[in-house]
Amino acid sequence: MHNDITDIPNIRVGHDTNLEAGTGCTIILCDTPAVGGVDVRGGAPATRETDLLRPMHMVEEVHAIVLTGGSAFGLDAAGGVMRYLEEHNIGIDIGVARVPIVPAAAILDLGLGSASIRPDAAAGYRACEQATAEAVPQGNVGAGTGATVGKLLGPAFMMKGGLGSASARMDDGTLVGAIVVVNALGDVIDPQTQQVIAGTRNSLGGFIASNPFGSTTIAVVATSAYLPKDAINKVAQMAHDGIAQVIRPAHTMSDGDTVFALALGTASQPKPETATTASQVSMIGAAAAVTLARAIINAVRNATALHGVPAAQT
Repeated sequence: MHNDITDIPNIRVGHDTNLEAGTGCTIILCDTPAVGGVDVRGGAPATRETDLLRPMHMVEEVHAIVLTGGSAFGLDAAGGVMRYLEEHNIGIDIGVARVPIVPAAAILDLGLGSASIRPDAAAGYRACEQATAEAVPQGNVGAGTGATVGKLLGPAFMMKGGLGSASARMDDGTLVGAIVVVNALGDVIDPQTQQVIAGTRNSLGGFIASNPFGSTTIAVVATSAYLPKDAINKVAQMAHDGIAQVIRPAHTMSDGDTVFALALGTASQPKPETATTASQVSMIGAAAAVTLARAIINAVRNATALHGVPAAQT
């Protein structure tokens, strides 16, 4: 196992990275259609196709997820992913065309590097071309390129965030993985020592964020189990506990914290009893939270200094 989200069968990850501009995008491709869910907890999200993932809506399949920089501009990257998938005959067959389902979420990284260069459709397409089931690069890569943390006192005191991933095997063999872009208003805390790993770099106190929309942690959790749409939405909800465990504060009005969840297993017959299903969902959700927390720690520990913003290890 790689200890990242590509340990989940039928998941590939690709990045497009622009270090000079301080931005990029990351694509999670599902080689078999996944059942998808989402939970948005932050007060300032930039997202696409999230309503479609809710249980009361019709579509069951997800073909890719886009995590991107560039704020709402960066959501254009999803168009390139759709073009790539259409060229590979992937999508929901509506008779006259196949429509790929590609939800997306963005961070605001315009203050690091260039504010005028953002991921676009071409960047999304390039990331798809680079997608692999090998170990996921972490830190200043893809959507994590321009990520920063610890912005309570403004940009002069922040530190570098980044992209991280992790995975776990449950006792019954079920695999759970997570990939995350850590661009938080708050500080990242080691859950063992309760010490700040990366965050605001002084102790003057106060909450003086220079840009009230400049923060967001966005993530994808995935499992090898089969779960129906309502259950995978519950997993997305529970996975947010991983953010709260290691980022403080989290889910603020200045964050757009969003977690997507994917179930890539095949439906089993006969249908398990309700109590069995409830226990399975609870265990997978709990594992997703712990795995996401580890991915967040990996993100900041693998990040390096960029455009004058120091990283945790420097």
